[in-house]
Amino acid sequence: MRPNGQAIKAIRKARNLSLRALQEMTGLNRGYLSRLERGLIHHAGEPVLKVAGALEVTPEAITHKEKQ
Repeated sequence: MRPNGQAIKAIRKARNLSLRALQEMTGLNRGYLSRLERGLIHHAGEPVLKVAGALEVTPEAITHKEKQ
């Protein structure tokens, strides 16, 4: 899965969550989450599922569509 950092950040901010809060909800390192939002992580499977669950969205809402 290719994470869409802008979408993750927008949804997180819309839910009024800090990176620290998202870290606590997902168990993922805050630095990793920051890199994810900035588009520095290009492939992430399980972490994207954890973030989607914490933000209560589908994984498709926070990933780029894969080119076929």
